[in-house]
Amino acid sequence: MSSPSLGARPLVQLTLLRFREFVREPEALFWTLVFPVIITTGLGVAFRNQAPDVVRIAAVTPAVADALSRDPLLLVDRLDMDAARRALSTGRVVLVAEPGANGGVVYRYDDTNPEGRTARMIADRALQLASGRVDPVPVQDDVAREVGSRYIDFLVPGLVGMGIMSNAVWGLGFSIVDARRRKLMKRIIATPMRRMDYLLSFQIWRMFLLVFEVGVPVGFGVLAFGVPVRGSILEIAVISVVGSLAFSALGLLIASRAKTIEAVSGLMNVVLVPMWILSGVFFSSERFPDAVQPFIKALPLTALVDALRANMLQGASLVDVAPSLAALSACLVVCFALAMKLFRWR
Repeated sequence: MSSPSLGARPLVQLTLLRFREFVREPEALFWTLVFPVIITTGLGVAFRNQAPDVVRIAAVTPAVADALSRDPLLLVDRLDMDAARRALSTGRVVLVAEPGANGGVVYRYDDTNPEGRTARMIADRALQLASGRVDPVPVQDDVAREVGSRYIDFLVPGLVGMGIMSNAVWGLGFSIVDARRRKLMKRIIATPMRRMDYLLSFQIWRMFLLVFEVGVPVGFGVLAFGVPVRGSILEIAVISVVGSLAFSALGLLIASRAKTIEAVSGLMNVVLVPMWILSGVFFSSERFPDAVQPFIKALPLTALVDALRANMLQGASLVDVAPSLAALSACLVVCFALAMKLFRWR
């Protein structure tokens, strides 16, 4: 009579195989552990809290240049007309203040450039105040730079979600297609191993990696930039596990029929790139038109990123993010069911 441990031995060996494949690939170590830290550092430093940038503009007349120079947010170059327009066309300045009719001022700038629009508002305010304008309504500035509302706080949950998706889909898809391409899968299924053990070993390995995929960027964000974690670690873990399972099922579906690395790479890019762009990893998905918002909300990466941000930054509970978890669970069920139906071992 066989020992109970013998039944689990193939699963243990297959899981160890996943581990050996991972540690023998320096690229996998880099993309899983090092890359999230590099991109968090780069974007965190680039968009760190700092004083507003000074806007560089040009003025043609001395009086206008003197009035504009009184605003600390403007760096004013005194240039003649031709030199000022050349500076604008080459990007050296973002706005030119030229003399207009009846002693007025003409603002020359590119209205599609956010810096140009900002410069126009600041310059006009400076000129009007210098001319004696008195605002009928007194106003004050109450600048809020709270932890949780910075760009780096917005970014880290997005990077965590993107990492979970990318590592699950690429890791599972490439391993399966590579084994199919090298005829290894054909040999494996000829053994007494249960086919379910082969797929289950990927999931067990994914759960182990998930600790590092989530822990490294979140921990680095907390230590290096003070990113808040207002939800509990257990809740973050639940959200991450559900997300990883959903994207693992998606990776399994993508790899279910592909026979070459080129084929599976193309399929993955078709599926993943739209989510990288649309799902609000680097900027809010609300920037896109209302017509595409239902499609964006249906994307699994949108659900994962929204749930992580709500939990980490706002302290939302699992009940609060239940719609996002439901969307991820639906992705898991549908993709896994299709993958099992379409999957080819040979």
